[in-house]
Amino acid sequence: MELTKDCKRLPNNETHNCFGCSPVNPSGLQMNFYTNGSSVYSEITVPKHLCGWNNLIHGGVLSTILDEIMSWAAIYLLKRITLTKSMAIDFLKPVYIGHKLKAEGKVLELKGKHEAVMEGILSNNDGTICTRSTANFAIFSPAVAKRLGIANEAHLNWFERIYNI
Repeated sequence: MELTKDCKRLPNNETHNCFGCSPVNPSGLQMNFYTNGSSVYSEITVPKHLCGWNNLIHGGVLSTILDEIMSWAAIYLLKRITLTKSMAIDFLKPVYIGHKLKAEGKVLELKGKHEAVMEGILSNNDGTICTRSTANFAIFSPAVAKRLGIANEAHLNWFERIYNI
């Protein structure tokens, strides 16, 4: 699947400094996201400054990529604001700095109105799955997210842009 050809791009929020997705965070991953309507994807090449042991990508960075792709999948596919509650990760194969990776996030299950189980998969260039995760996400309507102080008015406006794509 060629993401830029087969999927539509989701708009990033340029008014925040998220380590995973902000296009203005010079130290971050600057992830971009695409969807085919049933999953959310990102292609990423992790920069050298995020290296772990001996040219491998640090496990915390791999966890961040998976958390981010699952979050964006929940935001877009469920049309809700999310917070990660718990996350389990399987590191299956070594993942190296400088190699192009593909992340995929999708919904596995809705648990009532306030929780979703998500899956994240990170594959290398030949399609081999290197890292896999599942996570439970709390999901909020925009009104509840605003009331709880999770999102301000600017964030809510940005979420509306994503929901209406």
